[in-house]
Amino acid sequence: MVMIRTWIEPIVAGAQVASSFYDTSLLMVVKNHYNETTSFTNSSHEDVLQKAISNFYITYNLILGFTPILSAYILARIGDRSNRKITICIPMIGYLVSRLFLLFVILWDWPIEVMFGSAALNGLTGWFTTYWGGVMAWASQDSSESRRSLRLIIIEMVYGLAGFVGSLVSGHIFINLSIGNRQGVILVCCSLGCYVFCVLYSIFVLKTPDSVETDAQKEKKKNKSFEEIQNDPGNSEYTEKSRLLENDPIINSVPGDQTFLTPSKLILIMMFTSVILFNVASIGAEDVINIFVLKKPLSWGPVEVGYGNAAGYVNYITSFLGVFVFSRCVGDLGLIVIGMLSFNAGILIMAFVRWTYLYYVGDIWQTQTESTTYTINL
Repeated sequence: MVMIRTWIEPIVAGAQVASSFYDTSLLMVVKNHYNETTSFTNSSHEDVLQKAISNFYITYNLILGFTPILSAYILARIGDRSNRKITICIPMIGYLVSRLFLLFVILWDWPIEVMFGSAALNGLTGWFTTYWGGVMAWASQDSSESRRSLRLIIIEMVYGLAGFVGSLVSGHIFINLSIGNRQGVILVCCSLGCYVFCVLYSIFVLKTPDSVETDAQKEKKKNKSFEEIQNDPGNSEYTEKSRLLENDPIINSVPGDQTFLTPSKLILIMMFTSVILFNVASIGAEDVINIFVLKKPLSWGPVEVGYGNAAGYVNYITSFLGVFVFSRCVGDLGLIVIGMLSFNAGILIMAFVRWTYLYYVGDIWQTQTESTTYTINL
C-alpha cells in the first residue's frame, strides 16, 4: 500500500483528462463568443471568424509560453532542494485556479479577454513546463536504473490513453449536458473536478519515493556494507571495473591517458537545432489545424473536434510500437529521421484536406512523431 502512494500515474491520467475537457471547451466557447460579437461586413463570415479566433489563440499561447520561463526555473530549484512534490502541486493548483476563469466567462458573460489573465496565472505557477518536468523527475526517482526507460514509456502511454478517452467524450458532454442555454458549463466543471482530484491526491496521498523507501534502503545498505567487509580482497586495485575498462576498444584506441567518451559537439548542436525547429513546426501546425477544422470544408462541431483531438493522442500508442519495431533495425538517429519524415508527410497531407477521412489519413502518417521525443529522452 505504501509503494502505491508513490505512483504518479493517477495524477498524469486525471490531469490529462481534465486538459482534454478544457481544450474542447475553450475552443468552442471562443468560437461561440466571436460568432456572436464579431461584426461582419463585406468579408466572408468564416474568414472573419477564423481571423478573430486565430488572433485570440496567438495572444493566449504567447502569454502561456513566455510567463513560465522564470517561474519554472524557480520552482524546479525549490523542488530539488526541499520537496519534489512542489513541482507537481503548484502547477496543479495553478491549473485549477486559472481554469476557473473559463467557467466564469460562460456563467457570467465575462469578456473573453479574461482568459489572457488565466493564461498568465497558469504560466506564473509553472504551467506544463514545471509539471511535466516534475513528473519525469519523479518517475526517474521512483524507479531503478534498469527499469527507468520502461517507467517513462508507461507514463507516456497513460498520458496518451487518458487524453484519448477524455477527447472522445468531451464533445458529447459539451452538446448533451448543459445548464439552461450555457453550453460547456458541465464540461468545464468535469475538468475542474479532475483537477481537484489531482490537487488532493498530490497533497494528501502522494509520497516522495525517498520517504517511502528510507527504511528499506537503510537495511540494504547495512547488509551491503557487511558483505563488502567480508569479501574485501585487501588493497588490490585491480577490480572487475578495471578489467572491463582494460578491454574497452574505445579507451584502448586512444593513446596516452586521454579518453574520448563524448559524442561530437557538431552532432549535438545539429540535434538540438533539429529538435527546436521540429517543435516550432509541430506546435505551429497544431495551432493552425485546430482553427482550420472549424470552417469549411470540414466545419467541425464539438463532437468532431473531440474526435480529432483523440486521433492526435493515438500517436502515443503507435509511436511506442514504432520505436519498438524500428529500434531493432536502425539506431537513435535513424529513429529521429523517421519521426521527422513521418510528421512532414502527415502535415503535407493536411495541407490538402477537404474531407474528414483525409484528415485522419494525414494524422495516421504522423504516428512516428513522438519517437523523436522517446529517442532523445532515452
